[in-house]
Amino acid sequence: MSSPTGPASGLPVRMPRPRQSGRHRRPEPVAAPEGAPALVLAVPGAPSAAVRSLAEEVVSIARSELPGLEAAIGFLDGDDSEYPTLSAVLERAAALRVERYELAKAAGRDVAEPEGPAAVVVPLLAGPDSALTDRIRQAVADSGAAAETTDVLGPHPLLAEALHVRLSEAGLARADRARLFTVATAADGIVLATVGGEEAVRAAGITGMLLAARLAVPVMAAALDQEGSVAAVAEQLRGSGSAQLALAPYLIGPELAEGLLDDAAKAADCPVAEPLGAYPAVGKLVLSQYTTALGIAPQPQGTPVR
Repeated sequence: MSSPTGPASGLPVRMPRPRQSGRHRRPEPVAAPEGAPALVLAVPGAPSAAVRSLAEEVVSIARSELPGLEAAIGFLDGDDSEYPTLSAVLERAAALRVERYELAKAAGRDVAEPEGPAAVVVPLLAGPDSALTDRIRQAVADSGAAAETTDVLGPHPLLAEALHVRLSEAGLARADRARLFTVATAADGIVLATVGGEEAVRAAGITGMLLAARLAVPVMAAALDQEGSVAAVAEQLRGSGSAQLALAPYLIGPELAEGLLDDAAKAADCPVAEPLGAYPAVGKLVLSQYTTALGIAPQPQGTPVR
């Protein structure tokens, strides 16, 4: 499996760095264990150059947090040429693990036969979407590779932070409550838009409560893929006193069907922020799901409400 920093094949060599002496030395960074399964990012939606760039940035963030991490990207709707399918990526991960073991044995190294998963599959989804997660599990099964699939990324305080940032970037929220400056276009009610039906709306509501605490305005979740849901939530917010609404997509981006967000903004009659995209917290949560599956690191903590 290839990476931007090395060839697809061959045995990795890790050279230990000298430890800094003294009681003020910096702690040694956590690194991926030798022989650890690959992290495979499962990307939903129609593949494109923009989607690939987003996924690569998310993987780059994860790699920067865990040196030595082997990671790859599998597209749920890939074509096995320009955009490799999830099943094909998993097949290659399993084959590469066997190849490395055989090379090590041929070199006379005393190595244990590979066991456990060859890959840990992390869905690039902020919230639950049973239709997509079922397809991911089916792709894992079709690959025949030993692989473990994690939960989706949310709900999590870091996603509330990401939503806050995207709203502030669009001029729809103050960037920092502590500074007490105003934004003329700041919303006094947020429609948190997601896909995946009622289960996704309930999960988004948890992150929505964290976002409401950050912004000190009401936040309500709605389903983009349920007709009338966004308009009904917008009407409910206006009925409770919110005069200036904003639509915040609780979505990474690739899972969003073309035109769906624009239609929702028209239905709510309000401006809309950008999807979460490759915000750093997304990459950190992808890594958190991977390390939690392996039991090698704690989950990241959310930032305090400002």
